[in-house]
Amino acid sequence: MILATHSIMALDKRKVHFTFSDGAELIEEYDVNTDELLLRKWRKKGTLGNVGKWEIEVGEQSSSLNFEIDGLVESNANPVFIRKDTKSHFQWRIRNLPYPLENYKIVTKPQEGQIVLSTVNKKYFKMFGVPDLTRYGLPLQQDVIEMAHANNTLIISYKKPAAYVEFEKRLLQEIKRLKASKDGDVDCATS
Repeated sequence: MILATHSIMALDKRKVHFTFSDGAELIEEYDVNTDELLLRKWRKKGTLGNVGKWEIEVGEQSSSLNFEIDGLVESNANPVFIRKDTKSHFQWRIRNLPYPLENYKIVTKPQEGQIVLSTVNKKYFKMFGVPDLTRYGLPLQQDVIEMAHANNTLIISYKKPAAYVEFEKRLLQEIKRLKASKDGDVDCATS
């Protein structure tokens, strides 16, 4: 159950912040011009009531790494797994994968709600889900997955079910109806 919703407009982005009754928070960022979902991140309360870390579901967080705080930093040559959706597809991009397209195998495990990506040469393996379909109660299907490879990037596309596309349209209409404040226009309680 949603307790609160706030919407902010900043730099051609609409940021929507949802707070749920169980303490979970959801932030979504949309491009104002194209209505494309740029970022979706969740934060859930821990078992002792402490605030957890933000988990990015769609998009990527711009990160400024500080070696003194973060310690070791992974190589920028490692594969980078990012989800970036389109209007008609859930889409994952894995950068820094140099192998040809014939080297990749992808299968769905509907019972587990997982998609499994592996390589014939056993150099890369990844299991991931589609939380949107899980929340909506739809099973995974093998025949709607496509793969492409270009510029050391593997692109996996999963065609969105028609019912889910319709749901997203209704959700976006509701989000557009929210009164959005401009960045910096925050109500501050005076003491």
